[in-house]
Amino acid sequence: MPVPKKKPTTQSSDGSTPESSSNTLPEQEEFRQHLRCLAVSAVQVLIEQVMREELEQCIGASWGEYTPHRRGYRNGSYTRDLITPTGRIEDLKVPRDREGVFHSQAFERYNRYEPAVAEALTQMFVAGVSTQKVGEVTQTLMGVAPSASAVSRLNQTLTEQFEIWRQRGLQSHYRVVYLDGVHFTVRHGTQTDATMILTALGVDLEGNREVLIFRASAEESKEGWSALLQEMRTRGVNQIDLIVTDGHDGLLAAIADLFPATLRQRCLVHKQRNVMSAIPKREQQEVMTELKGIWQQEKKDDALVNLAAFKAKYQKRYPEAIRSLTEDEEHLLTFYAFPSVMHRYIRSTNAIESLFSNVRQRTDQIGAFTTETSCLTIVWAVMQDIRLPKIPVG
Repeated sequence: MPVPKKKPTTQSSDGSTPESSSNTLPEQEEFRQHLRCLAVSAVQVLIEQVMREELEQCIGASWGEYTPHRRGYRNGSYTRDLITPTGRIEDLKVPRDREGVFHSQAFERYNRYEPAVAEALTQMFVAGVSTQKVGEVTQTLMGVAPSASAVSRLNQTLTEQFEIWRQRGLQSHYRVVYLDGVHFTVRHGTQTDATMILTALGVDLEGNREVLIFRASAEESKEGWSALLQEMRTRGVNQIDLIVTDGHDGLLAAIADLFPATLRQRCLVHKQRNVMSAIPKREQQEVMTELKGIWQQEKKDDALVNLAAFKAKYQKRYPEAIRSLTEDEEHLLTFYAFPSVMHRYIRSTNAIESLFSNVRQRTDQIGAFTTETSCLTIVWAVMQDIRLPKIPVG
C-alpha cells in the first residue's frame, strides 16, 4: 500500500503555522488542574485502601472471613470531605465497625493540616505578609483557603501565649532599660484612634536584650508610665543601673517617683534635634559638628570643657538653642559612668526605636487594628520574632 504523502504545511498571512485542534495542548492552568485532579484521586484511593487494611487489623478478619480470633464486624462506611496537601478529597469513604471502636490513624495524619496552616499563618503574619496574601499562599499550597476554625485557633493560641508572657516574672537586676512609646491605630466602631504602646526594653547583666513589658495607653502620660514601671516592680525588678529616655515630662516624673536612685541618660539624638531646630539651616552643619564633639570625647572632663565652650560661643547668638541644650544638662553625660564599650549603645534610645521601626515595617499592611487586644497581641508576636543581638556590658 502506498504511503500517503504529507500535506504541505501552509502559513497564515501573519507567517504563523496553524495547528490542528486535535493536537492542541490544553492551556497550562487547565493542564495543572487536570494533574491535580489525578493526584487527588490517587491519594483518595490510597487512603481508602489504608483504612480498609486498618479496619481488617482492628476486627481480626478480612472481608467475608470467619476466624476464631475475630473481634468485630464491619458496618459499611460513611463519607466526608478531607483536606490534604494535594487538595480537597470529596466523599472519602471511611469504613466503620458495628461497635464503633475503629479509629483510623491514616485519617488523623492527613487531618493534621490545620495546625500546620496555623503555624504558617503565624510565621507569615509576623513577618509582615498581608492577610490576603496568606490566604492566597495557603490556597495554592493546600488547595483550600484556611478555614475559620484554623484562623480562630491561631488567634486563640496567640492570645494565650501573650497572656503567659505578660504575667511572667522578671529578673531583679537589669543593667540598662530603655523606655519609649510607639503609636498604632485601633478601630472603635466607625472611628479610629491612636493608641500608644509604652514599652520597656531591658538589657540584663550578660548583655541580652529583651522586651520586658509593654502596655497600651491613650497617651504618653505620667499615669501610663507609672503603671508600667509599677508593674515592673511588682513582677520582680528592684534594681536598674541605667534608664535611657527621651525628654517627655510624664515619663521623667514617673521615673523620679518609682526609680529615684537610678541613673538616667538623656537620648542625645533627640537632644541634637531639639538644639538644631533653633539653629539656621545655613549654620546647622558646622554647629552639629561642634555639638557632637561634646559627647564624642573619651573622658567626661574633656566633654565638660567642650560643653562649656559651646554654651559660651552660642549663648548670645542662639539663646533658644542653648536653653534647649541645658534643659536636661545633668543627664546628658551620664553614659561616662559606664565602661567605654557601652557608650555607643547607651547614649540614645536608638536600640528601642530600631525595634519599633522593625515592628512597624511588619505591621504597616494591617492599617488599623480591630481591637486594642489584637493590637497588643500581634505587636507582641512580631516583637518575639525579631532577633535582638547582645550588647557589651563591661
